[in-house]
Amino acid sequence: MFEFELQAICPQTGARAGRLATPHGWVETPVFMPVGTQATLKSVPHNPFLLEMETQIILANAYHLYLRPGTALVKKAGGLHKFMNWPRPMLTDSGGFQIFSLNSLLKISEEGIKFQSPRDGAYHFISPEKAMEIENDLGADIMMAFDECLAAGVTEAQTRESVAMTSRWAERCLKSHARPEDQALFGIVQGGMFQHLRELSAQDITSLDFPGYAIGGLSVGESMAEMHKVLDWTVHHLPKTKPRYLMGVGTPVDMLKAVITGIDMFDCVIPTRLGRHGQAMWLNDRVVLHNAKNREDFSPLFADCTCYTCQNFTKAYIRHLFKAEEQLAGTLVSIHNIHFLVHLMRDARQAILKGQYGDFLVERGLDSLFSENPA
Repeated sequence: MFEFELQAICPQTGARAGRLATPHGWVETPVFMPVGTQATLKSVPHNPFLLEMETQIILANAYHLYLRPGTALVKKAGGLHKFMNWPRPMLTDSGGFQIFSLNSLLKISEEGIKFQSPRDGAYHFISPEKAMEIENDLGADIMMAFDECLAAGVTEAQTRESVAMTSRWAERCLKSHARPEDQALFGIVQGGMFQHLRELSAQDITSLDFPGYAIGGLSVGESMAEMHKVLDWTVHHLPKTKPRYLMGVGTPVDMLKAVITGIDMFDCVIPTRLGRHGQAMWLNDRVVLHNAKNREDFSPLFADCTCYTCQNFTKAYIRHLFKAEEQLAGTLVSIHNIHFLVHLMRDARQAILKGQYGDFLVERGLDSLFSENPA
């Protein structure tokens, strides 16, 4: 049920376009995957808005759904697709990053992670086997292995120990994965800010022959320059014949640059997070709706945008909604932001298929992105 086809490599830049088959349809890459942490994108109805803007695949988070409403309920509903009425492909993260980022971590051992729920204070323990049980019950097309995510600035010795344990956990995930026929399990490469450990982790994880690979442990506090340096170290050690997923990165220029290195899949909460705070995204620009200059601006957020929001509403009206504390304000800006990122990757894909991704970047004033990345 899962197949990845590499369709084109751009001769100008080395960027690649492909497509992957899942039980709920094809996903064309490169692709941006909006994040629906709690089985919904915050403030944005997936039907009709996500469907109409050609969103191909979305994420949900196993950690949050395990805590609420509980994976037993989702399984009883027929799985995550039926529970939330989403007809297209879906990916679930295993929860390691969320436990790390929410500071709910209590203890890491070889067996797994003990943590305290930020919701009710209850204690929980998730092992690689438990993580696979949770994701199997949720039933997404793609699921992620359980890994340890480290903060930036961790020592080399700590990172080496973490890489080794993440590799051992990956083996346990593979052995306990109960639905390989309809759920693709991706491995996650770690290694912090150390080149030799990134290469070691990539070697260990790819030796396990997962159907796809993610690069984790980035966008956790390091600079953008450091992130792209680590990405360049890592991606060349991943198989060319399998999809490559850069976790947690969703700023436009960073995605466009990462595409050059051969990344196929991206996700991030940034479009809805910025949307709720009144910031509309564009390539190298943002409209901050709270600014006074928008009070009497009766133009759309961006004149060249074809999204529902830009085709129907003005900056002045959306600013009014924010000032009136109306929930529709965040919804409208989030719709724009998601549409922009989804279509940015769609347009990048079309340029790659034509062999003109370099021209695509030059037209947008971003030729510097590939000046150091010859094909």
